[in-house]
Amino acid sequence: MSVKAITESGRRSRDWLRQQGLPIRPWLRAAVVLGVLHTLTIVVQMGLIAWLVHALLIADVPPVALFWPAVGLVLAIVFRVLMQYAQERCAQHASAQVRQQVRCQLANHWALLGPVRLADRSSATLTNQWVEQVEALDGYYARYLPQQWLALLSPLSILLVVFWLDWLAALFLLFAAPLIPLFMALVGMSAERVSQQHVLEAGRLAGHFLDRVRSLTSLQLFGQVGAATLSVEAAAERYRAVTMRTLRIAFLSSAVLEFFASVAIAVAAMYIGFGLLGYIQYGPAAQLTLFSGLFILLLAPEFFQPLRSLAQSYHDRAAALGAADSLGALQLESADLDQADSLSRGADDNSISLQNLSLAYPERGRVLNDITLTLTRGQVVALVGPSGSGKSSLLHCMAGFVQPDAGSISLFGLLPGRQPVAWLGQRPFLIQGTWADNLRLTAPDADEHAMLHAVEAVGLGSVLAAQPEGLHTHLGEGGRGLSGGQAQRLALARVWLSDAQLVLLDEPTASLDEQSEAEVIAALRALAGSGKTLIIATHHPALMALAERRIEIARGRLVDV
Repeated sequence: MSVKAITESGRRSRDWLRQQGLPIRPWLRAAVVLGVLHTLTIVVQMGLIAWLVHALLIADVPPVALFWPAVGLVLAIVFRVLMQYAQERCAQHASAQVRQQVRCQLANHWALLGPVRLADRSSATLTNQWVEQVEALDGYYARYLPQQWLALLSPLSILLVVFWLDWLAALFLLFAAPLIPLFMALVGMSAERVSQQHVLEAGRLAGHFLDRVRSLTSLQLFGQVGAATLSVEAAAERYRAVTMRTLRIAFLSSAVLEFFASVAIAVAAMYIGFGLLGYIQYGPAAQLTLFSGLFILLLAPEFFQPLRSLAQSYHDRAAALGAADSLGALQLESADLDQADSLSRGADDNSISLQNLSLAYPERGRVLNDITLTLTRGQVVALVGPSGSGKSSLLHCMAGFVQPDAGSISLFGLLPGRQPVAWLGQRPFLIQGTWADNLRLTAPDADEHAMLHAVEAVGLGSVLAAQPEGLHTHLGEGGRGLSGGQAQRLALARVWLSDAQLVLLDEPTASLDEQSEAEVIAALRALAGSGKTLIIATHHPALMALAERRIEIARGRLVDV
């Protein structure tokens, strides 16, 4: 990757992180304010400790007279703990809000892509984005961003106090402080690049491993288990190497800070020690007392503590930039999809429009050829034609399951996949669970009254009444416990509950006996009366009679009948 590409990628990642942080700015500001109060409490605590020691050892104050200063010290310690707890709570709340926000964006993006565009993406990669990459943002917002400001404000507050006590000791601290962020920035340049590679390798390893697990039976049949094991081992080794390189850089940045902080504290301690012994007469050294010297020594580690915390969370920044490089690219992709969707908004939102639609499969050749069709809202349409004529393919294009080779589709003014579409095939999808569990798959908030109404509407009221526990009666996987017609009608009840205004049905009465067919057709007639738009691919004469309009597919083209 070229330097220009790395720079552009880093800029895009930082812009994306900044944009995600806009809604949580009040929480981050609160965390910074609480952090500054925490620092001021530390100053008070150290001042009280130094004063108590000076009072006992030098001023010879009776211990009884130190009761209230000791109480003040205890209160300062308690207040310090409370400020630190409140700061962490605000920062964690901000981080949780961002992660929830990013996961919503991911879910919306995947919904925009639809099943077709997601088919060529490994589920392991998607899982890695949902879990690992989103969680990589936690430290950036919860620790790094607040600490970035505290690393400036807290040392400055302590430096002002030290400068008031002894300006020469303050200069020792001041000269050492700029060296730390300078070397951290130099180390961070390589950390950002390595973290991006770490995120990439994590996704590759997850996809590689999942692919081998899915193909385990084939690998066993062809005797390739050993080779597959070696390939997974090689991928894991690459991931280990990248992880160790990332940790090496993180430890290096901490080592740089510890070195300069230790040197600065040691120099300040030497100065105070020699000043108290009378070996240094320059500047304010002659005015040093046990109180001021001890106060400065107690504050010196606290001066570097915010910088030390920033170094510890600097790896969080690199990890977040690596994750943002991948997550930010999804935002650009979503913007392209939104732009494509805006082109379809000029279409009538009360009609379904297909313009010059074409689709070809490698094995079958062209199955849909230059199809132009307009349907109005609330129509019941039957797609007829011989098997293999492309009826199911046309429904798949309208549902967003398949991307056509050419042409455009507008479903009530939106692209396929941009609004709920109900789908019912020859075999309904039913899960192991209760009737209510299956009905709530498309309407999670449906109450019992709405579910009972939907069941009655599709003619399953008497069947449900015979169940021992009503809506809470359990069904087996695939609807075991119901006949084929009953399972199909339960799926139709689910469609009834959904918000989808377009219902696509692919041979809904296939493989059913005559009585079950009649029951399903009666349920479809009731569904059509609800105002939904039904498009049915069928050979069944009764379903054709149900339709207001019949469209035949002949030689890849649509012909009104």
